[in-house]
Amino acid sequence: MMSPMPARTMLADDVYELLRSVIMDSSIPPGARVNIEDVARQLGVSPTPVRESLARLESAGLVDKVPLRGYRTTHLLDRDELTELYELRLLIEPNAAAQAARRITAVDAAQLRQEISAGRRATEEPTASYQELSGHDERLHDLILEIAGNETIRQAYARTHCHLHTLRLAFAGTFGPHTVNEHDAVSEAILAHDAPGAEESMRQHIEATSLRVLGHFSTVTGVR
Repeated sequence: MMSPMPARTMLADDVYELLRSVIMDSSIPPGARVNIEDVARQLGVSPTPVRESLARLESAGLVDKVPLRGYRTTHLLDRDELTELYELRLLIEPNAAAQAARRITAVDAAQLRQEISAGRRATEEPTASYQELSGHDERLHDLILEIAGNETIRQAYARTHCHLHTLRLAFAGTFGPHTVNEHDAVSEAILAHDAPGAEESMRQHIEATSLRVLGHFSTVTGVR
């Protein structure tokens, strides 16, 4: 289940990232029990960082704590839940992109360009990990929300963990150069202070992503 333990002592964040990775790529399948003692033994750590990591993963919606039975991985989102996530994104993100275009500073612009470059590098790697793909996607969308300037909306949106859940369903199956091209289109409009263009580019990106992920969902599950 787990990768071999690295030579150095694993830190709590290492345990968290490793557990998150094996859940994301289904090395631990949806609905499977996660035994704290077994994981600690495999990683050569005490149960404490494993327990702390599972608590963090519970807040992200990747594991559930079952009374008297420990933890189990959550089931994948169903089609209705996925559809609702994309409906939420369409309510929030196009307007945020427009606001970002109005508010962007030189410092923000440098960060946005840097993140697009990171996304390009991720798609050029034939063995890109979920951490790279998920990390870029989450950072890019969060950065736009941050530039938009409404911290309440940004934090509420972060609590949905929508990037984790959609990438868990379609791990490396729907993310590619086309995604970064769409990110680039949104970013270029923001950098140009083109609020209507940023809003429309973000709307098109979310709609295209929704079609890809829901199409992949149908292929994987047979449910339409």
